[in-house]
Amino acid sequence: MGAGHYSALSQPTLEMSELVCKTLDHDATDILIDKWLEHRNDAYWEWFQNIRQRKHAANTLKRQVIAWNKGDFVPENIFCRTVDTSRLIPLDRTWTTHVYHHRSMQDRKLSMMPVVFTMLPELMLLRGMHDHGCDDVYIIVTDVKKQEMDDITDYFKLVCRYAYGKKCKPSRECQIQYEHMRLTHTLLRQRRTPNAPPFIILFSHQTTSYSQILFTHSLFVPAEDIFFDFPSGCPNPCCNDDCEMIRFPRRGIEGAVILSVKRGGKYGKRIRAKEMCNWVDCTVSFSEDTRQGDGETSSEGSQSNGNGECSNGSTKNGLVCSKCRLVKYCSPEHQKKDWEEHRRVCAKPASA
Repeated sequence: MGAGHYSALSQPTLEMSELVCKTLDHDATDILIDKWLEHRNDAYWEWFQNIRQRKHAANTLKRQVIAWNKGDFVPENIFCRTVDTSRLIPLDRTWTTHVYHHRSMQDRKLSMMPVVFTMLPELMLLRGMHDHGCDDVYIIVTDVKKQEMDDITDYFKLVCRYAYGKKCKPSRECQIQYEHMRLTHTLLRQRRTPNAPPFIILFSHQTTSYSQILFTHSLFVPAEDIFFDFPSGCPNPCCNDDCEMIRFPRRGIEGAVILSVKRGGKYGKRIRAKEMCNWVDCTVSFSEDTRQGDGETSSEGSQSNGNGECSNGSTKNGLVCSKCRLVKYCSPEHQKKDWEEHRRVCAKPASA
């Protein structure tokens, strides 16, 4: 235990734990992506090929969608609709990875690069699903076994639901203290990450690696109709839905771990999923879908001027791309500015 007083009912600082942070910057991520493309896994390659063959429908303007319509298999040619702004953006955006691990792993000189490389396709898709809030990705590395990881996940859910950002009832306090005592042999001292990220990854550095993605709101969970057949990451070609190595929620909210994290003031602020102009530098929002789930409230998403207008003469309902019907723009000028990127994915939808 580090300096300071640690309590299972309060949010600890990194100094109060025995965690060490290893940061991999954007350049390191680029190197890993290039390496992954060079030695791509056949299962993921086949999945993306299937995505390419599933032509998007004309009514997917507000739904999650993965589109690879043109060009070679490279991130800049694969587009993902963001869950917070409804923009269609390529997967070539990198991120900074903060990998937290116990200091004993540093003494054993365990490299954290393989951790990120192991989950690279999942990280690329999760990063691509979020326009904002994912410039930094957080991974907690442990050496626990699968059952212990499940116990830790249940503990995180318990603490976030009843003790995070609110006064805990005595009965729940006793339950949390009991679970904390039962799990003291595992890595439990989670650092409070800034700005409440959409997800945190719990990774076990075992010979057979296990992981768990903890989402902080149901809005951030991948859609089942897109990822129902996403590869599990298991090297066994006969792997099925019961495989313990599945790292990505393939059944939507039903199969995802969602932490009830309350953010904001006394009552918190609601999640606002916005439909925004697809030009990345524009702040115009055409509509806001306010969502609240799992008994918690928070605020995420991008900023807007609040009136659906900008200096380029925007329209309230937006201008839909007449060819692909996948994106909206506030003005013809912003549509022209976005064309250099959007042309790589723009294609006619599948006929009904």
